[in-house]
Amino acid sequence: MAHAPEPDLAASDLGEERPKWDNKAQYFLSCIGFAVGLGNIWRFPYLCQTYGGGAFLIPYLIALVFEGIPIFHVELAIGQRLRKGSVGVWTAISPYLSGVGFVEECQGSSAVSYFWYRQTLNIAADINDSGSIQWWLLLCLAASWAVVYMCIIRGIETTGKVIYFTALFPYLVLTIFVIRGLTLPGATQGLIYLFTPKMHILQNPQVWLDAATQIFFSLSLAFGGHIAFASYNSPRNDCQKDAVVIALVNSMTSLYASIAVFSVLGFKATNDHEHCLDRNILSLINEFDFPEQSISRDDYLAILMHLNATWPKRVAQLPLKVCRLEDFLDKSASGPGLAFIVFTEAVLHMPGAPAWAVLFFGMLFTLGLSTMFGSMEAVITPMLDVGVLPRWVPKEALTGLVCLACFLFATCFTLQSGNYWLEIFDNVAASLNLLILAFLEVVGVAYVYGMKRFCDDIAWMTGRRPSPYWRLTWRVVSPLLLLTIFVAYITLLSQKPLSYRAWNPKYKLFPARQEKLYPGWVLTTCVLLSLLPLLWVPGVALAQLLTRRRMWRDRDARPDTNTS
Repeated sequence: MAHAPEPDLAASDLGEERPKWDNKAQYFLSCIGFAVGLGNIWRFPYLCQTYGGGAFLIPYLIALVFEGIPIFHVELAIGQRLRKGSVGVWTAISPYLSGVGFVEECQGSSAVSYFWYRQTLNIAADINDSGSIQWWLLLCLAASWAVVYMCIIRGIETTGKVIYFTALFPYLVLTIFVIRGLTLPGATQGLIYLFTPKMHILQNPQVWLDAATQIFFSLSLAFGGHIAFASYNSPRNDCQKDAVVIALVNSMTSLYASIAVFSVLGFKATNDHEHCLDRNILSLINEFDFPEQSISRDDYLAILMHLNATWPKRVAQLPLKVCRLEDFLDKSASGPGLAFIVFTEAVLHMPGAPAWAVLFFGMLFTLGLSTMFGSMEAVITPMLDVGVLPRWVPKEALTGLVCLACFLFATCFTLQSGNYWLEIFDNVAASLNLLILAFLEVVGVAYVYGMKRFCDDIAWMTGRRPSPYWRLTWRVVSPLLLLTIFVAYITLLSQKPLSYRAWNPKYKLFPARQEKLYPGWVLTTCVLLSLLPLLWVPGVALAQLLTRRRMWRDRDARPDTNTS
């Protein structure tokens, strides 16, 4: 098929000296590495577990088709066509959109929970108690940022080499865990739980909201990293194919990771269920003087019903627990707790636990590393485009300053209250920003840049015009969906006070985590974290307007040199 005529923005005018990827594989793996991150391992499985497994998959797939892939295509196409980072792209579309580019404790708890909350985090019992910086966490943070700096020191010239390992190693580990997990007793129960939808859950608007927002975290939309990566592509690259393939690979990775996680969680739930039955059986044997091993797990319920009918008072006095397998499958941990507590507890019961633990946490580290490549590129590329530092300052120095600034900002997470702030950033601060920025992206391209102009660009790059599906989602479906999600999100926030689950050894139901409301100063901080990044948009637009008015006023005041 013949290419469409080149539109008004010629590729030769958009930066001939811009670096390029060595090959398509580097670009593809970089986008995969940026999109596939820790959220695929802990956030997606956690939401599946929260909403009864398969029920979450239905709204997730709907959001993927009508929200995720169309917006992802916009980011890849506009970055590749204009060959700029996020700030440069939105400045080129409209100067007023420039701002879019700029979120008895040990006895009461399990060994893993105690190690995580007390030994690793040394967590405070309340968010008001910031506590001191934990030096071991600070050292780990510094070492992590040092590794990130060494990997991104020369931009895509260095990340393009490292990405072969950081993007592919997690898939190797996931495959190993899938194979091992499927051979564990109880894996089938875990997978049945994952893929069996509880349709009544779909009546809860929260599941639809979480599915839609998960798309942003899953694909890393509205962060600017994909725009930066696409800007280093050949102008004739087929960005539409890239958008579809990368989005599908990312979603399939989330599902693949969930198979690994739920097969292991099924093993853990089965193990816990059997231990629960064994404790109850031991209580019955001791109370009624039955011979050892005279009651099997399969016979337990029948014998319990018989004893309860003949000796109800004696049975009622026993410390018997309700042992239902589904209850153990329903037990969840928010955010990173799924990876660092629940999954870790399951790994401890597997033969060769140390080796599995090293593999698992090595995978988490490389996932985080490859995601940071895209996040840092989203910051550094626009700064280079707009010339924040003089030309003679090497890129390595700018990269080092950005990494140092990020390290300093992240030290708040090494406080004893740091894990609570991590949950705030994960659950509150980022969601609103991403929703609004994605809305501005798709509206800016469809209505400011212009649908015809954008379709002409895609036809020139790929050799074919976007189908009605793309045009309809960009112009109508995606903006309306994002607006609906935003309104629903604000409505739910206003109806239910924000709370967090504290690790408090003095709580009467410990080791259950205590539900606490955020204090006023934390809520104020949450509002600032949500609004400050967005204030760049009207702030930059106002600055552009004032600058242009001053230029017009100066031009009108200038004497006409042509008159004599």
